[in-house]
Amino acid sequence: MSDLSNILQVAAAGLRAQSSRMRVIAENLANADSTARQPGQEPYRRRVPTFDSELDRETGTLLVKMNGISPDPSDFGVRFEPGHPAADDDGYIQTPNVNSLVELMDLREAQRGFEANLNVVEASRAMLMRTIDLLRR
Repeated sequence: MSDLSNILQVAAAGLRAQSSRMRVIAENLANADSTARQPGQEPYRRRVPTFDSELDRETGTLLVKMNGISPDPSDFGVRFEPGHPAADDDGYIQTPNVNSLVELMDLREAQRGFEANLNVVEASRAMLMRTIDLLRR
């Protein structure tokens, strides 16, 4: 029975990690078109979640956890928009370093990881229920 609980613990850690990843991706997508309000200010900077493994000393199981969220150091885009309040003297504004296509691909990958972990939880639950049924007979 402890193996089954370890499996559930690993899957739950995976669900939490992928859920956190999807939240960060949603923030990036929500801010993909945001710009600075004044000249000299930076627009939204893409954020990237980082993950690490953590040993659960009680069970001896390695679990995934979100280690933190780092800013993406890639360059901002620029767009000619002379009427914008944040435009520089040449009429250019900086745009976020968020590529919506990359974010959507990351979101799809995170969604698949979430679904895989959810399938593990469901399969484990079914095995547990089957074991209980067998023990009742």
